[in-house]
Amino acid sequence: MKRIFQILPVFILGSFLLFSFINPIEKTSYKCMIQLKNYTGEGAYIVISLLNPEEEYVETLYVQGKDSEWYSEIAQWWKFYGKRRPDIDSISGATISGGERVINLIQIPKDKIDQGYFIRFETAVEDQEYYVKDLQFELTSENLKGKKEGSGFIRYVRLLPQ
Repeated sequence: MKRIFQILPVFILGSFLLFSFINPIEKTSYKCMIQLKNYTGEGAYIVISLLNPEEEYVETLYVQGKDSEWYSEIAQWWKFYGKRRPDIDSISGATISGGERVINLIQIPKDKIDQGYFIRFETAVEDQEYYVKDLQFELTSENLKGKKEGSGFIRYVRLLPQ
C-alpha cells in the first residue's frame, strides 16, 4: 500500500505533463442555412464534409437526416464514414423537403481555412438522384462569406460566422 502512495504522485504528474502539451483544435462556429429547390418526393439527406487538398474526406461536419439505414445511399461519404462509423448524433438533424430551408450550426477547424481544404455538400433523395458535389467550394476566408449556389437539390447555402 505504501508503494502505491509513492507511485501515485509520479503518475499524476506524468499524466498532467502529457495532457498539458496537447493543443485542442480551435474551431469556428458558422450558422449554415441550406435552402432546397422545389421538388416532389421524400426529404433530402444532406452531408456536409471537410475534405483535404486532395479532396479526401477528413471530417463529417453535419448530417441532415437521422435515419442511418439510408446513409449508404450517400455513396462517396459512406466509403469514408461507413468504415469507422463514429457517433454523429450531436451533428445530425431531420431531413428537409423540397422548397424548405434549415439553419444548423457547424464547427470548422480554424487551421484548415485558407490551407487548400474544401467543404462538400452531398445530397440524396429516396428514389431520386444522388449528387456527390451538389455544392463544393474551397475553404477560404472569402468563400465563407455570401451565398453559394447548389447544382442538385440545393438551391443555395449561406454561411454566417458566429
